[in-house]
Amino acid sequence: MSVSSVATEVVDPVPGAEAPHLPHQPDLVQLLTPEGERVEHPEYSVDVSPEELRDLYRDLALVRRWDVEATALQRQGELGIWASLLGQEAAQIGAGRAMAPDDMAFPTYREHGVAWTRGVDPLHVISLFRGVDNGGWDPVATHFNLYTVVIGAQTLHATGYAMGLQRDGAESAALAFLGDGATSQGEVNEAMIWAASFSAPVVFFCQNNQYAISVPLERQSRVPLYQRAAGFGFPGVRVDGNDVLAVLAVTRAALAAAHDGQGPTFIEAFTYRMGAHTTSDDPTRYRLASELEEWKLRDPIARLKAYLSRSGIADHDFFDAVEAEADELAVRIRRGTVEMPDPPGTAMFDSVYAEQTPHLARQRAEFEAYQASFEGGVER
Repeated sequence: MSVSSVATEVVDPVPGAEAPHLPHQPDLVQLLTPEGERVEHPEYSVDVSPEELRDLYRDLALVRRWDVEATALQRQGELGIWASLLGQEAAQIGAGRAMAPDDMAFPTYREHGVAWTRGVDPLHVISLFRGVDNGGWDPVATHFNLYTVVIGAQTLHATGYAMGLQRDGAESAALAFLGDGATSQGEVNEAMIWAASFSAPVVFFCQNNQYAISVPLERQSRVPLYQRAAGFGFPGVRVDGNDVLAVLAVTRAALAAAHDGQGPTFIEAFTYRMGAHTTSDDPTRYRLASELEEWKLRDPIARLKAYLSRSGIADHDFFDAVEAEADELAVRIRRGTVEMPDPPGTAMFDSVYAEQTPHLARQRAEFEAYQASFEGGVER
C-alpha cells in the first residue's frame, strides 16, 4: 500500500463537534463587577461589614499564595501532583464562608479554599498530595469531608449525609462541590434524583471552569448547566464565580432554603481555571492564550482589591500586611512540606478495613518479608 493511499485519521470525531457555542449565555448574579464596582441585584444581596470585606480579601490572597507555593513544590519534585485552584478562589471562599458551623462540605480534590474556610491546615491538605497520608484533617471536627478523587462520587456522599440530617431532625445542610465535567457522570445525576425525591437538605455547588479536564463546555451541554436542575425538580441559579460577594449571597440563600426544608438547589458558579487542570496537564494544547488573557481581566482578587481601595475600606498598609502574611504562610508551607516524615510502608495496610482480614494480613506479611530482603542494601 502506498503512503498516499493511507486515509487521514480524524483527530476528533466527536458527534456535534461542529455545533456552535452555546447560543445564549444568561445573565449572572453579580454584586461586584470586574472593575470593582458594587451593583445591586433584584433577588440577591449581602450585608457585609468593612472588617468582613477585608477578611474576604485576606482569604483570597492567602489561599492563592498557598496554591502558588504548592504548584512550585510539585514542579520541584516535592509533591506527586497538585490540583490548582488559580482563578477559582472567589467561588470557593464565597461558598465556604456562607456555610454555618454545622453544615458539612463534600469536596472534590481542588477545594483548598473551602478547606481554608473550615480551618483545615494547608499542610494537612498538602500531605495528601505528597503521599504521606490520605488526608490529615478530621472531617467530623472540621465539617469538611476528605478529598474525593473519583469524579462525582462526593455528590452521592453529600446526598446520603443530607438524608441522614433530615432523619435526625438536624437544621444543618450538606454542600457538595463538583466541576462542570462531573455533571456528565452518572453518580451526579443519581445524587440529584435522590436529593429531589426526598427534598434532601443539600446544595450542589458546581464550579464551571469551562473545560473539565480538556473538553469545553459546549461539548458537554447544549444548555447552561444551572438549567439542568429544572429537570430534576429543584431550583438552579447561575452566579459570577469570580465575584466573592455574589457567591456568598447566593450560597447563603441556597443553604438557608435547605435549612428550612425546601430541598436542594443547584448553583453554577461560572468561573475559569487560569492554570492547568493538574500539574500533569498542559492547557496550551486545548485553549488559546488570548482566552486566558481575557479572563485575567476578571481576576477575583483584583476586583475585590479595586473595590476596597476605591471605597476606602482598605489602604496600602492593609494590603502590605496581607502580602507579608502570605510570605510567612509560604515559608511555613515549604518548610513543613519538605520536613514531613515518610510513613512506614506498612501504613497502607492500616486503614483498609476496620478489622484486618486474613487476606490482608497475608499481603502485609509478604510485603514485610520483601522489604526485609533489602536490609543492608543487598538484595536477596
